[in-house]
Amino acid sequence: YMQSVRKDAPWCPDNIEFIRRINGLDSIDEVKKILFEASYVVMGLGDVYLGAPVATPLDPRHRLVTTKYNPARTWTAENSVGIGGSYLCVYGMEGPGGYQFVGRTLQMWNRYRKTREFTNPWLLRFFDQIRFYEVSHEELQQIRRDFPKGQYPLRIEETTFKLSDYEAFIEQHQSEIDAFVKKRNGAFNEELQRWIDNGQMNFDTSGQEAAEEQVDALPEGATAVESHVAGNIWQFMVKPGDKVKAGDVVCILESMKMEIEVVAPEAGVVDSLSRAEGQSVNAGDRLLVLS
Repeated sequence: YMQSVRKDAPWCPDNIEFIRRINGLDSIDEVKKILFEASYVVMGLGDVYLGAPVATPLDPRHRLVTTKYNPARTWTAENSVGIGGSYLCVYGMEGPGGYQFVGRTLQMWNRYRKTREFTNPWLLRFFDQIRFYEVSHEELQQIRRDFPKGQYPLRIEETTFKLSDYEAFIEQHQSEIDAFVKKRNGAFNEELQRWIDNGQMNFDTSGQEAAEEQVDALPEGATAVESHVAGNIWQFMVKPGDKVKAGDVVCILESMKMEIEVVAPEAGVVDSLSRAEGQSVNAGDRLLVLS
């Protein structure tokens, strides 16, 4: 994202640090503590495909607030967990997105079989409450293998929401809620003021516009490899001096939130690269030269 979309985005390179800062929290551990103590109430499903929940904490003192990515990400890993505004979402599949990442979890959608948890292809229902706990990377990988097969049982508890009890709870903790909201709103406004002061408030794409096409004459016997779509150069797979065969991938473009491979039209040696990684190109722009 920093390379090909927005290098100076205030939420990069660490979404958790951004969440800490914009909510006025003292440490990353405070962010984690809130995330693991909160009960997220599912208010909607399918926000970003396949039963993805939109949920907000039952306790207002757990309602972390963020801005979304601007521009949005071109790619988000399946079952990433993010916060946008005051809502939490779990991405049910790979795709674009703008919620600030807080972690990854198990599947929200099971396309292959029914299990105790998946009586429908979607895991959650309206007004379910979600609680998270921390696991290692290795544990999560194993959980994600086992869960769709019904081999990782979730802890599920039946409960009742009673409005009068909830209103009494809010009244009992009103002073703490007000203090939390005041501190959070103050930090949020300070963050926005920093963006205004350093010119980040309105993202300007003028520096990322596609470069004008190279018009330099090709050396004798050389071949230009051109972009066949408009997009951004995500990665060159070769460097000057590399030998390539016809059909070898020489560059990967990012266009319309997809990765598009550019291949060598013939065998040769990479003479030069005509663009830089992260730069925008138009269809027909020269990417590199083969000799």
